[in-house]
Amino acid sequence: MPKISIEDLKRIKEEQIGKMVLRGGRYRAKVTVHMGTCGIAAGARDVMTLFRELIAEKEMQDVILTNSGCAGLCAKEPMITVEVIDSAPVKYVLVDREKAKKIFEEHVIGGHVVEDYALAIGSETMAV
Repeated sequence: MPKISIEDLKRIKEEQIGKMVLRGGRYRAKVTVHMGTCGIAAGARDVMTLFRELIAEKEMQDVILTNSGCAGLCAKEPMITVEVIDSAPVKYVLVDREKAKKIFEEHVIGGHVVEDYALAIGSETMAV
């Protein structure tokens, strides 16, 4: 098997970033449920299931639901990140079914951050 060069890795990174950027895709919003073991233990699966049901119920074709591993703040789980096109990502903490419904209606559909549930607005890393 041939070795992968630095140039190959950079090309792969750019391809993947291009797939993740909402602006270039067909999605207006992305909801990420953080599902490390601590998140799952705190109820992240239930939150994920609820978002899946809400998206299907509203027949929303422009919202993508995804998951990730641990976000690093176990005491704040379940956590989700909501990204709406042309807006900073928002990380929500201690999300239960009721909070998830409100976040879905107000932020994902309405575009308004639910500040009472938000831990942070903005990205902790910069895209290169």
